[in-house]
Amino acid sequence: MTSKPKSKPQSQPKLSLAIATYNEEKNISRCLKSVHAWVDEIILVDGQSADKTVNLAQKFSKVKIISTTNKPIFHLNKQIAIDACTKDWILQLDADEEIPAALQKEILETISSPQAVSGYWIPRRNLFLGTWLKKSGQYPDPVIRLFKRGQGSLPCLSVHEQIDIKGDIGTLKNPMLHYSSPSFTRYLARWNRYNTLFAKELMDQNFPLNFRGFLISVFRAKLAFFVRFIRCKGFQDGFPGFVFAFFSGLDHITAFIKYWELNKQKRKTNLDQDWE
Repeated sequence: MTSKPKSKPQSQPKLSLAIATYNEEKNISRCLKSVHAWVDEIILVDGQSADKTVNLAQKFSKVKIISTTNKPIFHLNKQIAIDACTKDWILQLDADEEIPAALQKEILETISSPQAVSGYWIPRRNLFLGTWLKKSGQYPDPVIRLFKRGQGSLPCLSVHEQIDIKGDIGTLKNPMLHYSSPSFTRYLARWNRYNTLFAKELMDQNFPLNFRGFLISVFRAKLAFFVRFIRCKGFQDGFPGFVFAFFSGLDHITAFIKYWELNKQKRKTNLDQDWE
């Protein structure tokens, strides 16, 4: 679905890529190959990856690597990358994302336009069970990833938050590709991490830790399934749509159980115990 990137004209405003990584050796080369020819600098903040992520990234000449710790709220490392960018515009990507040629062209045209606004939503195509989901609330799945330097920042409070933009926000037409779940095993690993953070959010909110709280979580689980499978027409994605909706709902119940466990054991979330 992609073609060879084109070189950027000299008249273009300067563009930085901000990216944070942790054990992304299976994704990082694909991501960087899709942007290295037309961005002006790449700021990569790595949370002490134990695999070949850093070695693979170093093969790209524009990459500047900043090493730090791997944090439960991964957006903290993304913000470090954003703060280190020096060019006119910033494109923030995750390692499992890729920019196709059509989106590259649109980005370069957008940032060179006199009518450019402060930031832009970019649609995403999400891979799940070997299928690019067309519904299920997963397309167009817009995310704010392109913005003028100094006009965007992450709140760093939640795993699903968007970049805050100072000023107007536009929307690009062409989607990026998101390989977040190349296998169901990979999906389950990420799902487990996310509902661990969800459990911490419940704890921070002093969510009711009793049977009433559990029933609320069950209701939310049913609602989440209904929204994904019926309202967002996940049924049109077939079996992958059903599975995605099912686990979207189960997320609420699993997070409540983890919340109960954390409270009973009087311990905090731990990357080694809860994420691996």
